[in-house]
Amino acid sequence: QVQLIESGGGLVQAGGSLTLSCAASGRTFRPYAMGWFRQAPGNQREFVSAISKYGDLPYYGDSVKGRFTISRDNAKNTAYLQMNSLKPEDTAVYYCAAGRVTNYRRLNEYDYWGQGTQVTVSS
Repeated sequence: QVQLIESGGGLVQAGGSLTLSCAASGRTFRPYAMGWFRQAPGNQREFVSAISKYGDLPYYGDSVKGRFTISRDNAKNTAYLQMNSLKPEDTAVYYCAAGRVTNYRRLNEYDYWGQGTQVTVSS
């Protein structure tokens, strides 16, 4: 069992930056790919970014490509999402997830989920 705890969310002005962290406990997360998803009110949860278990393959949703950067530190059991040039439409609850996935963009391939952290971008 892996427990995931997100942190780093908050309120930021448009154009600003935030870095989200996802700390894993319970078991090492080395065998797992890590993903970030987000959900705005009234919307479905959508793929934001993911990274392979070795950290060598990052993936991004089209809406965040070029602005967000995903990384992981397996020694610290922590994944990160650096978010730059934030826009009001990035406002959502951000969730991290872990799993032995083949399709990084599919929610149902992830086995473990955090509780989410709120990101609010003001215009």
